[in-house]
Amino acid sequence: MSTSTRFDTKIAVLLREDLEPWQRLNVTAFLVSGLGTQFPEVIGEPYEDADGVRYLPMFRQPVLVFQGTKEVLKAAHARALTRALPRAVFTGDLFATGHDEANRAAVRAVGTTDLDLAGLSVHGPKNAVDKILRGARMHP
Repeated sequence: MSTSTRFDTKIAVLLREDLEPWQRLNVTAFLVSGLGTQFPEVIGEPYEDADGVRYLPMFRQPVLVFQGTKEVLKAAHARALTRALPRAVFTGDLFATGHDEANRAAVRAVGTTDLDLAGLSVHGPKNAVDKILRGARMHP
């Protein structure tokens, strides 16, 4: 694929702007981790170097990372729910948990509108994702 390839869909991560650098990386990794399991078409072919060593496949399109205030994140979450786009959330509570079961329990314990969102990822048609991210800006 050339660098000028256009995609009909967009993978985007929106991070709360007050996160520490390590938190931004951690949240981003967690938020995109489930996407390929639900939408295998976003995953490309495995990689292989010149010596024949194989590597895992990765997304076949860029993951765009944005940031915004807590209010922008909350509004984006509400729009993602309204548009019924595939999404993942990472809440502030997850920084204090130690494993997957505890993570899911922490999210389950809080109502949708009361989630302390640290990040959100969405996948869908470009125009729909752009509307969800209204008010956010590209991560520096």
